[in-house]
Amino acid sequence: MNKKLFALLIALMSLSLLGIIFVQGYWISNSYKTKEDQLSINIRQILVSVAKKIQIREAEDYYNVYSRLIDSLDTPTNASLSELVYSFRNNDDNETVIFSDGILAEDYKLSSNFQDVELDSIQFKKITNRQTSTKINDGVDGSGSTKTINESFSRLKDYELSQFERQYKILSAKQPIHRRVSKEEISEYLTHALNEYNLNSNFEFAVYSKGLATKVRSSKFKPNPKTTYEVPLFVNEEANTTYDLLVSFPGKGKVVLNEILGMAVLSLVFTGVIVLTFANALSQIFKQRQISQIKSDFINNMTHEFKTPIATINLALDALKNPKVKDNKEFLERYLKMIKDENRRMHAQVENVLRISKLEKNELDLQKERIKLHNVVEDAISHISLIVEDRNGYVKTHFGALKSSILGNESHLTNVIVNLLDNAIKYSEDEPKIDVFTENVKNSIVLKIRDQGMGMTKSVQKKIFEKFYREHTGDVHNVKGHGLGLAYVKRILDDHDAEIYVESEKGKGSTFTLKLHLIS
Repeated sequence: MNKKLFALLIALMSLSLLGIIFVQGYWISNSYKTKEDQLSINIRQILVSVAKKIQIREAEDYYNVYSRLIDSLDTPTNASLSELVYSFRNNDDNETVIFSDGILAEDYKLSSNFQDVELDSIQFKKITNRQTSTKINDGVDGSGSTKTINESFSRLKDYELSQFERQYKILSAKQPIHRRVSKEEISEYLTHALNEYNLNSNFEFAVYSKGLATKVRSSKFKPNPKTTYEVPLFVNEEANTTYDLLVSFPGKGKVVLNEILGMAVLSLVFTGVIVLTFANALSQIFKQRQISQIKSDFINNMTHEFKTPIATINLALDALKNPKVKDNKEFLERYLKMIKDENRRMHAQVENVLRISKLEKNELDLQKERIKLHNVVEDAISHISLIVEDRNGYVKTHFGALKSSILGNESHLTNVIVNLLDNAIKYSEDEPKIDVFTENVKNSIVLKIRDQGMGMTKSVQKKIFEKFYREHTGDVHNVKGHGLGLAYVKRILDDHDAEIYVESEKGKGSTFTLKLHLIS
């Protein structure tokens, strides 16, 4: 895929995902704000309802006092009666029904001294509703009649209370607030109203007079602009008041959050799944691109490494056809050795690829036996000693381990150490200087192969055991190899339940450390 098109697709996918996250965040934020506004509306309705109940309760208290008082007094002279009378005649039954609906209004003028207010008297209107129905039955012969009278009386309390409203408000305004309402009453009304709205939230309250706190308040009340609501209390006829009821809801945010928590969590979970899936897909895409690039480099390197020995073999074969070479035993042996070496080199390349392939398919059967690691190391050194000498380098052993018996496959462990030594040689720009150390640590033997070569960065150290990986230095052919050696090393050591790790610094060489289990 074209790099620009690939980058464009990744950018569009990323922007789309960010858009989804933004929309989800906006939805959650908007839902929270909507629920918060709805809660504020409900709370204000609750406070208005509570204030109204308190005012009605106070009105009824005053009304009951004066209502009981007038019941003990004589009927006043200034009473008025309004009455509506109508009749109905049923000829079939010879029955006449007369209905009467009357309103008796009695005005009382009562002393207010016992209320401790600056009023000489209180006007109270008692209103009684009297309803009567009279049935008159005429005799069959028209000679007589019988009467049946039903009569009922009832006080019109609501109307009386409305007539008394102005009077009681004058009376109550003279009383201190703690005599008009108690904190227990406010708490009870608030609790009941909140339960009706299914709001489970703690609250604190206080009654303020002209901006100043009164004694009527809960113990933990602290005004907070974000969680405190205010409603006028004891409003007079001119819609004015000197008192305000303030109620604070410290758990308001928790209540709102609980309202949207379920959908918000689901939304976040689904968004998280999308993000993780996208991240995993993106990781796989980049990994596949990297593998594709590495494989391309591998093919290029393999082509180069096969091309050179093939060309060398062809030149050697052409040289062998020369009559002068045929008769010169020294040249003949030299060219034959060259062909053999180049053929061995190609064979080694193929073997490495086949080994990795078998390891990937778990087809490589490693027969393990008791071996001495020191012997394996010395055998591996013998394989590369000529190359080291040819470059005027050295390989020195420092065997500090007293025990070196392990359970392993001698052939493959030899290949492992040869690979590590070969890397140390290839990545030494000058003459290779290699030191091999061993030591016993508890029930293990530790093998260290240290070189003074080019070294590597921290980022490279994390990837060197990956298949096909090679450090890029501007020229993929500047160091021979195809990135399979260390991958093979890691797989063989894993099969031996052994560990390998590297310590390196750019320009100061590398140290590969192997840790294998000893056997008694």
